[in-house]
Amino acid sequence: QVQLVESGGGSVQAGGSLRLSCAASGYTYSSLCMGWFRQAPGKERESIVAIYTGDGSTYYADSVKGRFTISQDNAKNTLYLQMNSLKPEDTAMYYCAAAGPIAAVSGAYCYHRTMPYWGQGTQVTVSS
Repeated sequence: QVQLVESGGGSVQAGGSLRLSCAASGYTYSSLCMGWFRQAPGKERESIVAIYTGDGSTYYADSVKGRFTISQDNAKNTLYLQMNSLKPEDTAMYYCAAAGPIAAVSGAYCYHRTMPYWGQGTQVTVSS
């Protein structure tokens, strides 16, 4: 069973930055699909970026490409999302999710894969 705990959300003005963290436990971190999702009020959940922890390959949604960066610290079993140039439309609850263990896949595969394990979410609010 995978446990995920997000942190790092908050309120920021447009153009600002935030870094989200997702601490993972309960499995072999080095062979997982992991991703960040977000859901704004009244909108469907959106997948924004995924990573295969085995080799660090990533895949980004166009809506965040060039502004958000996913990274990982394998020693700490922690996933990060660095969010720069934030816009009011980035306001949402952000969730970390995982699937696996799984061997030898890509970030693109992970982006499209159903994730069975979810964190509790952390709120990001961007004001104009």
